[in-house]
Amino acid sequence: MILFLLDFSNFDFDQLFAMNDDSNPIMMLVWILPIILFVFYGQRIQLYVTSGEIKKAIKKLDSFREESRDELIDYVKKNTIPENDPTVKLDRFLDYFTIMPVDMDPNGIVDKVRHTVRAREDYTREHIRTLSPQISDFELTKIQTLLEIASSLQMIFKIVNHMFLTAKKQNNYPLILPLQMILPFIMEQAEAMNEAISAFKSGQPVGDGIGPMIVGKMMLNCEKETISFQTILAKTDFEDRHLFLLKAEGPGSTVGRPADALEKIISENSIDAIIMIDAALKMEGEDSASVAQGFGAAIGGIGTERFQIEAVATTKNIPIFSIVVKQSVKEAITLMTKDIADKADETRLQVYEMIKDNTKQGQSVVIIGVGNTVGVPQ
Repeated sequence: MILFLLDFSNFDFDQLFAMNDDSNPIMMLVWILPIILFVFYGQRIQLYVTSGEIKKAIKKLDSFREESRDELIDYVKKNTIPENDPTVKLDRFLDYFTIMPVDMDPNGIVDKVRHTVRAREDYTREHIRTLSPQISDFELTKIQTLLEIASSLQMIFKIVNHMFLTAKKQNNYPLILPLQMILPFIMEQAEAMNEAISAFKSGQPVGDGIGPMIVGKMMLNCEKETISFQTILAKTDFEDRHLFLLKAEGPGSTVGRPADALEKIISENSIDAIIMIDAALKMEGEDSASVAQGFGAAIGGIGTERFQIEAVATTKNIPIFSIVVKQSVKEAITLMTKDIADKADETRLQVYEMIKDNTKQGQSVVIIGVGNTVGVPQ
């Protein structure tokens, strides 16, 4: 065997890796190869990097979906007396969908949407009752809300997973960019809904219930009556003004139908002002539980209730004032925080102040507590 001993003592490394020599082949490769790599495989590399983050989010969404389904089935079995195993029927409910009416001709679209949404709510309510004919209205509203949460989480998971798999199948990085950008907001909503389950199961107030809580306190020692579906009316006086107090029927998990109630009140009485109290999403940087006053109908949802309220107020030339308690998405649908609950009395005083500033003695005001009234009796 012949051993060759190489002498590196005279080897010029500076010359080999010379930075100031454009003709150096190794340095040319060091600079050119990454450029070629990113030109031909850049999208695929970016897709792989982004895919890891999205896969983690999809896995978390899948766990939310499974947890909400299991919580729903477990709650139905423990708190009702189902005649048969409710699992199959509840799984069928989770895949229900709603097709909104055609809006090519906008004339009458609000009535069509209202009919579709209410028909779906009535259908869900009656089919939940078939699980256990002896179920109370209080338990029914909670199960209906839990079903909506589980159904929403399942739909979110399916949409995000579909968008991800489509982009991956096509090796299309631009297709996955919109998903990457909106994913943090989707996860915020999903995590909030997942945490909301415990509050609705136990029938405790959520942040969105601050409006009904304020009006509920104003209803104390007043005679109550049901004026529309799951909506309560009480009448009282304040400094020679006649007050009509409206809120959803608590402590069940419902938002009632305040627009129908308002329409009935206005048809039978002369109303001079409407005041709406609701929760509102705060902007980033704003303090949670801050109170703000404004003008217009403060009510969320798909818009049918708001349209109906604005229409009847416009017909009768009635001004609509609003007071909102600001909070985050998570705070709105999870257990009401102490900071938000402590604002109830302060906001109620602002309502009385608004009544004095905008009406005269002898006039009538409708005050509506908007929001989910779970855990908030009247």
